[in-house]
Amino acid sequence: MTDWNPALYLHYNAERTRPAVELLSRVALNEVTDVVDLGCGPGNSTALLQQRWPTARITGIDTSPAMLAEARAALPGCRFVEADIRHFRPEQALSVIYANASLQWVENHYELLPHLVSLLKLHGVLAIQMPDNDLEPTHVLMREVAFEQGYPDRGRAALAGVHAYYDILTEAGCEVDIWRTTYYHQMNSHQAIIDWVSATGLRPWLQDLNESEQQRYLHRYHQLLEEQYPLQENGQILLAFPRLFMVARREP
Repeated sequence: MTDWNPALYLHYNAERTRPAVELLSRVALNEVTDVVDLGCGPGNSTALLQQRWPTARITGIDTSPAMLAEARAALPGCRFVEADIRHFRPEQALSVIYANASLQWVENHYELLPHLVSLLKLHGVLAIQMPDNDLEPTHVLMREVAFEQGYPDRGRAALAGVHAYYDILTEAGCEVDIWRTTYYHQMNSHQAIIDWVSATGLRPWLQDLNESEQQRYLHRYHQLLEEQYPLQENGQILLAFPRLFMVARREP
C-alpha cells in the first residue's frame, strides 16, 4: 500500500481530533511516567498527550514514514518510532497506552488487547478509540462498488463488538469503561465525503487500481453516495460516524 498522506488526513483535523480529546478526558491518571501513542499518525493525538502529561516520556508509534516525519517536525520533544503495533515492545512497563483510531487496522483483537494490557504497569490504562462504521453507507458502498466492478473485498474486519471487548478486557484483569458515540459531521458536498474517507477507509480499495480504474470506481461511489446522503435544507450533508471507546485500567 502507498504511504499515508498527512495533508489529506489533517484536512479534517478538528473532526479527527475531537474523539481523541474525548477519549483522553476519561483517563483518570495524574502521575504518569511513560506513555505510548499507538498509531500516532501526524502527531495530532500525541500533542494532546504531551499537553496532558508534560513531564512524561511520550513515544509515538506508526508504520508510515510520512506521518512520522510530520509528527517529528511538530513535536520535537517526543520520541517517534517506525514500528508495527503488533510487534512493538517497550523498554519498561507503561503508565498509558493510547490508541486513537489505529487498532481497527490490526487483526485478532482477542490476542492483541490482552498483550497490550500485559505491557502496562499495575493501575496503568489502555485507552482505545476505533471507528465503528462498517455498516454505515460510506463503507457498505465501498464494498458494493468493488463487487459491481469485479474487485476483491479489501475492507478491514468488523470490530468484535461491545460485549466481546468487555469480556476480553475484564478477563485480562482490567476495570473497563466502554461506550459508543455517533458524531454527525457537516459535509459541504458528496465529494467532501470522498475526500474524508480517501485519507483512511477508502485507501485499501484503491491501492491496486490504475488511474482509469480509480476514476471509474470513484464515479460510481459518488453516484451511490448521492442516493444515500440527502442534502439538508441549508445544502449541507450530515455524515454519521459511530466510534467505539474503551478505557481499561489494569488491576491486581
